[in-house]
Amino acid sequence: MPDNLPTTPLNLDQLLQRRLLMVGGKGGVGKSTVAASLAVAAANRGRKTLLISTDPAHNLSDLFECTLGSKAPQQIPWAGGGLLAQELNPSAALDAYLDTVRSQMLPHVAINLRPQLEKQLHLTRHSPGAEEAALLDEITRLIQRRHEYDLIVFDTAPTGHTLRLLSLPAVMSTWVDGLVSQKKRTERFRDVIGSLRIPRKSSSQREKPSKNLPPVLAPLLERQQRFRESAQVLCDPKATGFLFVMTAESLPLEETLRAAAALAEENIAVAGLVLNRLLPQEAEQVDFLRGAWALQQQVLEKVSAKFAHLPKLQLPMTGRALQGRAGLEWLAQELVAQSTAVAGQPL
Repeated sequence: MPDNLPTTPLNLDQLLQRRLLMVGGKGGVGKSTVAASLAVAAANRGRKTLLISTDPAHNLSDLFECTLGSKAPQQIPWAGGGLLAQELNPSAALDAYLDTVRSQMLPHVAINLRPQLEKQLHLTRHSPGAEEAALLDEITRLIQRRHEYDLIVFDTAPTGHTLRLLSLPAVMSTWVDGLVSQKKRTERFRDVIGSLRIPRKSSSQREKPSKNLPPVLAPLLERQQRFRESAQVLCDPKATGFLFVMTAESLPLEETLRAAAALAEENIAVAGLVLNRLLPQEAEQVDFLRGAWALQQQVLEKVSAKFAHLPKLQLPMTGRALQGRAGLEWLAQELVAQSTAVAGQPL
């Protein structure tokens, strides 16, 4: 940061004590590399860590130089068993989700209506937002299993997609509430009609209405509870933190400002800000780099003013290949070194 604008370094120990860490930002700013390095740093500290990519354009396999699947987390071979990673596949998640819906609905659908059910599922498969909803379903299941790990790091999709995903638990919980209420009203109406058709019985002969909910409601209620729990966890600053990654450029700054404001509306805590690929002071003396360095300084001043309350961490531009064991271990060590800087000292 400019020397006259002090900053509070991001405390890596506090950051990694959370159960969930969402790493996001504008596409192309290096958030996947930062997320992977944070996961490596956590695993190096003995924390059982799960790294999840929700970005359809996955690159964790390339970063770790190993093949990662979408069905289950896989151990990173060189991480000593403490780091697992998985790349969620939205298309596969949607197929699995629709298969679950089909299996839940078939027992309650008349045989002559099953072709209509299949038609609706087919239409849903190609509906806008269907893959996002299925991906959210996978994320909420992971959040529900958070206690199986010390830390889950989410390498999220570009900011706009992530914000929609984070707002969906509350929205879908409300939607499920409506479906459940409508189903209950239908059942009560059916009971009333049935009582009118059946000959009146004496009070001792009348059957008391069952308090048990129809089986068809069970999946809806389970999803409702899961969405509510996920929303509560995402809004708990002790459990969840959102870490923004940006480069010192105008467009990433503007998108980060909008994203921070949107997260505030959703009561999602922002844990800090990583400023990536910063040019060194020496760049001011190089003709080719002088203009870029000056522009970076202008953006850094705006960052200090707009995000004065946020802990920040700066990562330098480097000529290293930040992938594979050597690259990610180096960046993990760099994150630790930067986070232990003396508070208030310009980085």
